Amino acid sequence: MAAGERAEEPLAELGHYVVARPIYSEAGFQEENERRPPLPPTLRERAQAACRCSRKRAFQVTKSFLPILEWLPNYRVKEWLISDVISGVSTGLVATLQGLAYALLVAVPVGYGLYSAFFPILTYFFLGTSRHISVGPFPVVSLMVGSVVLSMAPDDNFLIDGSNATGTNGTGTLIDTESRDAQRVLIASTLTFLVGILQVIFGVLQIGFIVRYLADPLVGGFTTAAAFQVLVSQLKIVLNVSTKNYNGVLSIIYTLIETFEKIGTTNIADLIAGLLTIFVCMVVKEINDRFKHKIPIPIPIEVIVTIVATGISYAADLEKKYNAGIVKSIPRGFLPPEPPDVSLFSQMIAASFSIAIVAYAIAVSVGKVYATKYDYAIDGNQEFIAFGFSNIFSGAFSCFVATTALSRTAVQESTGGKTQVAGIISAGIVLISIVALGKLLEPLQKSVLAAVVIANLKGMFMQVFDVPRLWRQNKVDAMIWVFTCVASIILGLDLGLLAGLLFGLLTVVLRVQFPSWGGFGNIPGTDIYKKVKDYKNVIEPEGVKILKFSSPIFYANIDGLKSSLKSTVGFDAVKVYNKRLKALRKIQKLIKKGKLKATKNGIISEPGINNEAFETDEDPEDNEDLQVPTKEVEIQVDWNSELPVKVNIPKVPIHSLILDFGAVTFLDIVAVRSIKTIIREFERIDVRVYFASYQDNLISQLERSAFFDDIVRKDIFFLTVHDAVLYIRNQMTYSDNQDPIFEKISLMQECKEPIEFTETSRPDDELDVQEEVCTLELIVSITYGTLLALFLCL
Repeated sequence: MAAGERAEEPLAELGHYVVARPIYSEAGFQEENERRPPLPPTLRERAQAACRCSRKRAFQVTKSFLPILEWLPNYRVKEWLISDVISGVSTGLVATLQGLAYALLVAVPVGYGLYSAFFPILTYFFLGTSRHISVGPFPVVSLMVGSVVLSMAPDDNFLIDGSNATGTNGTGTLIDTESRDAQRVLIASTLTFLVGILQVIFGVLQIGFIVRYLADPLVGGFTTAAAFQVLVSQLKIVLNVSTKNYNGVLSIIYTLIETFEKIGTTNIADLIAGLLTIFVCMVVKEINDRFKHKIPIPIPIEVIVTIVATGISYAADLEKKYNAGIVKSIPRGFLPPEPPDVSLFSQMIAASFSIAIVAYAIAVSVGKVYATKYDYAIDGNQEFIAFGFSNIFSGAFSCFVATTALSRTAVQESTGGKTQVAGIISAGIVLISIVALGKLLEPLQKSVLAAVVIANLKGMFMQVFDVPRLWRQNKVDAMIWVFTCVASIILGLDLGLLAGLLFGLLTVVLRVQFPSWGGFGNIPGTDIYKKVKDYKNVIEPEGVKILKFSSPIFYANIDGLKSSLKSTVGFDAVKVYNKRLKALRKIQKLIKKGKLKATKNGIISEPGINNEAFETDEDPEDNEDLQVPTKEVEIQVDWNSELPVKVNIPKVPIHSLILDFGAVTFLDIVAVRSIKTIIREFERIDVRVYFASYQDNLISQLERSAFFDDIVRKDIFFLTVHDAVLYIRNQMTYSDNQDPIFEKISLMQECKEPIEFTETSRPDDELDVQEEVCTLELIVSITYGTLLALFLCL
């Protein structure tokens, strides 16, 4: 039993710790612990390091630019090849159909969607760092490209008269569709080329961090709004209703209004085919999700539906019998590369910037999910370069902007894809479709392709259910989600994204400008300090207030720091000082008139004399009156006792103030000056200010800002709040142990002669405008030690 008790004693001690060390101020700590001076490399050393070249370094640089050299030599052919082949075939079939469908979003002939599903993969295979994403079109990005295309090449620019027309805009006006489609393809490919250039520049400049400003709530709201935009744009295709191509603010509203105005012209064959496709695709996708552990390969329902719909359309001749809208013609083979129209760059530079960022953000977000799952890393800057070159290369072959599609990437990963070998095989499947199978898809109804797009939006629409969860977890994030979504729907995707980004940054600014703060107290028997209002057993040290300000301090929130100080201590130091000056003048005036005199028992008024000092303080404080004297009486007054004048002076129940700067990461010059002013404001009313838990970089900032001088020294900075509290307690104990003969009493004076004025000097820059109202500080101390000694002798 005794042995068991002895064994338990060490275990009990593990739950406690006792530390014995000195009370450390900044100055004391620096005396005992020498700081290691930073040794930044010189410009010459940096240049040498950057220009140094060796065989190993050259190979590392090459591998960083061509990640294929990293993973391809380690490729496990026996283990991975079969899985990659199966995955590549499945993904290629899906990519073929999605390429055709997403071309409708870009407002170009559907055949160009096949090119966009093929060419980007070729370059990403060599330059990309993600092993699992499927590169190609994505509905959100395609819709953003389509908005630029429609704004720069609307139908109204291709109206013609005569019999050479090849189409109509739904109002009876003839349109030269061949010229229109050629111009739209040129605009889309030029935009793709420009997006690629921007992405390469971003990657070379190492600014992949820019995607961090696209927070998850912002991306969620934006993609949900984009899904709604895609739904509206595809709805008119499912109904086969011709409308104008609206673009810009409220374009989605105008499109909906016109669609429902013309809903009577709906083509029933297209509507039925579209609805059946949506229903079948969503049901089978749900089965794939629920039984993904039992189904080795997801059912490629888009492929099956497309084959069946093409067969039915061809057999029933839906175009001629029911006027159904079909694909009609798909180019066979490849078009020769064409240079971009550089003259269009100036008109699309703003849109290309937002598209470049969104496309990159989507790809990196998806890539990081699978990189975390399979324990490898992706390089954000290299991804910029990879997608940049992919878009530059594909832009020369009449493609539109590539990123990655969530559903397609999920197919590639779930079917066993291990590396980008699966991606290159999927490109081979698309190649077969371009070269040989394109002709077979010409009878396919466009409404089926639009329905495939709509069915793939389910995951984006399901993000709406994230809003209640976000509201419970963080209301600001929920507001960012809702604001971005609404703004993107109303203003359009480009302006909506910008508005959401600015709103998100505004919430950060507001949270920094109005941070959390609170008065702290001590958990008895520990060195732990917590908010007084949050814990019942927290005790504030007697005569000490502790304020923690949880934010960097700079020009925008310095007023918040001052306001929190007033709330924590319960008074305004400047007003207290001004009130004390006013009381001192009244007392001095009464002493000169003989209406007050000092005795060893304090200040009393003469018998029978009406004491004018007890007049009420009803007049508003006149700051100009405080400036009148150039020399002031030095009188020591116990300001917390009853005064012989009725001046409303706030009580100051504290002697020390501790500012916990543990959460302060930086100070600007405005904050440094204001904090120095705060110190002096409290010093004037006999309240010492201390700082605790600061970070080392703050001391360096303060030194550079000439913060320290003869009055403000480093010995008011302490490593922890507890250090500061113990130091203050020791100082108060030492003060209480002084000989009572040196205690000061209020206004002890034996004669009625005017008290001599004494002038105090101070630095010119000591106080700012608010302090300069009271130019000179008056504190005159009259001790009664001598008087008491004389009295005892008598």
